[in-house]
Amino acid sequence: MENLIKQFTISETAKEQLIQLKRNTKIEQWNILCRWAFSYSLAEPSMPTSLPVSKNSNVELTWEVFGGEIADILLIALKQRCYQDGLGTEPEILKQQFRLHLYRGIGYLAGNDNLKNIEDLIGLIFSVQ
Repeated sequence: MENLIKQFTISETAKEQLIQLKRNTKIEQWNILCRWAFSYSLAEPSMPTSLPVSKNSNVELTWEVFGGEIADILLIALKQRCYQDGLGTEPEILKQQFRLHLYRGIGYLAGNDNLKNIEDLIGLIFSVQ
């Protein structure tokens, strides 16, 4: 499946939040934490708010690294969410919504005071309805 999101850079704020999540969960790979964050945001029924993003950090990921074996599934999930939200699936919309969902998810995870280890992260699966 062709994807228009080839690579992306994480903001400095998101990088700091991911460092905190790495410390708490002991998950060392940026891509895995980003996948969790993105999926967590997609599960939230409300649309993410468009906020200005701080300057970019030195953390850059390709879509293939981000998505791994489920890259196509994540792209389909993004397209479906954009369709459900009435936004359409044009390339620029997909790029924008991906970034908004990613940052919202990172913020949600990093801001969760109950997330102290990997077990807590896994427990979030059961709390999302």
